Amino acid sequence: MNLNKVTTMAAIVAALGTLMAAPAQAGKTVDGIKARGQVICGVNTGLAGFSAADSSGKWTGLDVDVCRAIAAATLGDAEKVKYVPLNAQQRFTALQSGEIDVLSRNTTFSLTRDASLGLHMTAVTYYDGQGFMVPVKSKIKSAKQLKGQTVCVQSGTTTEKNLTDYSKANGLGIKPVVFEKVEAATGAYFAGRCIAYTTDASGLASVRNKEAKNPAEHLILPELISKEPLGPMVRRGDDEWFAIVKWVIYGLLEAEEYGLTQANVEQMKTSTDPVVQRLLGTTEDTGKLLGLDKDWMAKALKATGNYGEIFERNVGPKSALGLPRGSNNLWNKGGQMYAYPIR
Repeated sequence: MNLNKVTTMAAIVAALGTLMAAPAQAGKTVDGIKARGQVICGVNTGLAGFSAADSSGKWTGLDVDVCRAIAAATLGDAEKVKYVPLNAQQRFTALQSGEIDVLSRNTTFSLTRDASLGLHMTAVTYYDGQGFMVPVKSKIKSAKQLKGQTVCVQSGTTTEKNLTDYSKANGLGIKPVVFEKVEAATGAYFAGRCIAYTTDASGLASVRNKEAKNPAEHLILPELISKEPLGPMVRRGDDEWFAIVKWVIYGLLEAEEYGLTQANVEQMKTSTDPVVQRLLGTTEDTGKLLGLDKDWMAKALKATGNYGEIFERNVGPKSALGLPRGSNNLWNKGGQMYAYPIR
């Protein structure tokens, strides 16, 4: 081979190696966040356990904690978040227009949404499925008993489409009673305008706990009629921000897998486990690849704890919602939560 060609190839390989090791260049979203000193996060208008504000305006919930972890990793402070409550119709427009930086609002990933909205799905934060809630006095024990019945549902959601599909596939002739706002849909159900209310099973538990005069008078039917992988979304065209949001979520999952908690972050900095060292930034600097500080994940964990802690605090068996971990357990404990490796 010609010596000049060898030299040229060596130069190309060296340049590629330098490029692959180079730190990320901040995109316009990250630049905007750092300039204003705040992450703007779109959340639900009020869904207990996921995103809801108390009387003093303090937001809590699983989706809220994801925003807090992102802010901690990006800005070093989990409190530097502005929450924008959005209904189902507003949520995508708000993200597309740049009103918010990230949508963390119990939103299902689907092909249509991924391919047609100009948005990126990041990572699943809650595996759910659509169900039905009925009054115990109705004597209904199965979704198949809803033949010809009225069902309250929110418009502009995958829930509405799933209801139509389920009714058609099973010849049930269900009569949807559609409302733009979730508060109107649940209010109509509790007022007796519909025999059932349908949404994600986690949402049913939230509504029953928060809005029913006596939760024991309402039954969540056993069937799930859909797959609802929920998680944050960001705008297309800003790969740096997309990577940050995605890898913070994976970091929360991997931290749980390796025993890193909110309480032991500092103590674990002396760990000799290579994975723990990478997560906490005590050896390799994974942060520079994302345009973040070396201890980006340690900051997130100090703020919110790992994924398991976030789940238990907001929606787990000991919380007001009392939801089992189920599909949302780690992959090595029988669940579907599987983090891409932080390396």
